[in-house]
Amino acid sequence: MTVRLFVALDLPEEVRRRIAEFSRTLRPLEPDARWLRTASIHLTLKFIGERPPEQVEGIRRALASVRAAPGELRFRGAGFFPDDGRPRVFWVGIEANPALAELADGIERALEPLGIRRESRPFVPHLTLARLDGEKRAGALRRAVAERGAEEFGVSVERAFHLYQSQLGPSGAQYTKLETFLFALEAP
Repeated sequence: MTVRLFVALDLPEEVRRRIAEFSRTLRPLEPDARWLRTASIHLTLKFIGERPPEQVEGIRRALASVRAAPGELRFRGAGFFPDDGRPRVFWVGIEANPALAELADGIERALEPLGIRRESRPFVPHLTLARLDGEKRAGALRRAVAERGAEEFGVSVERAFHLYQSQLGPSGAQYTKLETFLFALEAP
């Protein structure tokens, strides 16, 4: 038996509400996409993956050692990974000060001695709204995003990150917050 873990930031309710409205208006344009429930959207800092339950306490201790300054996040715009021409993931963008990337790097460094590999791709903060069929080009969705421009969803200053357990089920993933970690450093 294993547990599936990840580290993330939560969203302020006002930001979540605005993103839910945005998502609701665009869903009919791409009904075959796998749209995430807005209530479960979060900013993933590190996907840890499947681990034996006896490793959870070591992961908690490692994360408790991470120090970071609070960071301002601006939730703005939307786009596609890997790019507009080959849309696989539809996302909302996040503009952040350097503290967010430093936090993500601190989490990577803290977990690496536990045998948890560093992410090979650069950290790109975003919120996944939907996963798209790679064979389709999501033309109507791409046009709507381009026409709407870079929408603003809100700003927040984060002071804590969280360790989550993810349980996959027929109705999607269910997330359980295992622990909250304060950043511990105040911005100058």
